[in-house]
Order: sequence, then C-alpha cells, then structure tokens
Amino acid sequence: MRNYVIRRLLQLIPVLFGISVAIFAVLRLIPGGFASGMLGIDATPELIAQVNARYGLDQPVVTQYLNWIGGVLHGDFGISFRSGAEILPEILTRFQVTAELAILAAIISWCIALPLGILAAVKRNTLADRVVRVVALLGVSVPGFALSILVILVLSLFFGYYPPLDYVGLLENPAKNLEIMFLPALILGCSMSGSVMRMTRSSVMEVLRQDFIKTVRAKGASERVAIFKHALRNALIPIVTLVGLQIGSLLGGAVVVEQIFSLPGLGLMTLTGINNRDYPVVQGCVLFIAFVYVLVNLIVDLLYAYIDPRISYD
Repeated sequence: MRNYVIRRLLQLIPVLFGISVAIFAVLRLIPGGFASGMLGIDATPELIAQVNARYGLDQPVVTQYLNWIGGVLHGDFGISFRSGAEILPEILTRFQVTAELAILAAIISWCIALPLGILAAVKRNTLADRVVRVVALLGVSVPGFALSILVILVLSLFFGYYPPLDYVGLLENPAKNLEIMFLPALILGCSMSGSVMRMTRSSVMEVLRQDFIKTVRAKGASERVAIFKHALRNALIPIVTLVGLQIGSLLGGAVVVEQIFSLPGLGLMTLTGINNRDYPVVQGCVLFIAFVYVLVNLIVDLLYAYIDPRISYD
C-alpha cells in the first residue's frame, strides 16, 4: 500500500505540470489583457505598457511561467493583481467553504440515492422502479443552477423565505452556517443523486444476479442481510468511484451555485479572477483545484481495498 501511494503521488507531478502549462497558456490566449481590462477602453498604449511592466507582463511568456512555477514550488502562489493580497492564504480560506459545500452535497446525495437505488434494484420493473428511474432522470437532466433559481423563486414567492446572504463560518456560528449552507448543498445533492441513483440501481441489480447471493439466500439469510451486508458492499466500488469524481468536480464546478447564494468559495474566487483577468488568481485556483481533485481520486482508489479485501496494490 505504501509503495502504491508513493507511486501515485509521483504521478501527480507530470499531471500538475501539464495543467499548469495549459492554464498559463490559455489565459494568455484570451483576448484582452489585465492592463487593458483595468484601465478601460480609453487607455493609451503608454499606460498599458507601464502596467504590464509593473506586473512583469512585458517579459517573455516562458520567463513569466518559470517565475510563477518557481514560486509555486516554494509555496508562493504570488499576489493578486487587483487586491495585492497573497493568493495562497485566500485560496485556503475559500477552499473551506467549497469543501464544506461539496461534502454536505455528497452526504445528501448518498442519503437520497442509495435507498432509492436499492429499492429500484430490488423492485425491478415495478411501479417503484419506474418512479425511481423518472426521479433519477430528472436529477440528471436539471442543472444545479437552474434548480437553484427555481427553488429560490418558489420559496420567496410562496413562502416568503429568502436565503441568507451574509456568510458565517462553521466554527464561528455552526447553527447559522448550516442554515446558510443547507439549501445550496441540498440542491447540489439532489443534482448529484440522479447519477448515483442510476449507478446504485444497476450495480446492485447486477450483484443480485450472481451465484453467491443465491447461496446466501439458500443458507437461510434474510433478504435484508442478503441485500445490505452482501450485495451492497460488492456493488459499492462503481458507486464510490462516481461519488469521488462528483466531489472532485464540485470543487470547481459549483461556481454558479456559489454565486447565486453569495458563498465566498473557491469557484467564485476563480470566476472573479477570470472576469478581472487576474492571472495569478486564476492560475493558483485552477492548480489547487486540480491537486485536490487528483488527491480525492487517490483516496477513492485506496477505499477500494477497504471495500473489497480481494483488491491488492502489490
């Protein structure tokens, strides 16, 4: 296991290097630069040249990249062109919000998807199965941002409820924090649950057809034991894989929901950096999200051995 973890961590180096090169190059290909965006359309070439020289944007692209990646390797993600603040501390602060949102959404998704997916697999081709499949299709089809807007409209127009806009940290006031985070997490969890529901149904249904389940039943085990102790555990690997991918994608993909609910998360920080052409902010956020994403997938891979002891990493 230790050797496997070391190998996987070493594999992160070329992946993160490729991502750093890609995001650095893409930002430089976007029409309009930081200087022209900050100074406006009436800026003179002389002013633009002064701003570029101030932030080192007049240097060759290769030199800019080497300066940036050299700082990253020493734990320095640079400073924001707009605010002048250090980027890494801001990323770590914003990441707490996004991570909490992703974890809560994943828990809600599991609580919805696992029972309904198992029910659909056990009651295959019945009314319950058809209803679950329709619900799963709705969850897959409706985007999270559209569901967010719809929920806010319904709650405000018919119930007079408006989501809180002033974010409060979890450690500062846990009750207020959960009140703020519950609705966006519920919406994202419902959106995620459609895919997990379908995967749970197909995985459990496949395991229930196998011979060892028939043996378990023949030995006199109850249906609950056969399903939850034997079938579900053997069906968990593809489900855990899907949830791991979803959690990773939520770290950068919840930007619209964060903006709708005014959550100061990492996605909102990235979007603001893109709008402001704040290159160091965008580069730092994308690289950090990529690192966490591959780290989450490594944790998922390690969970395989816990779920199924037959899996070996030797």
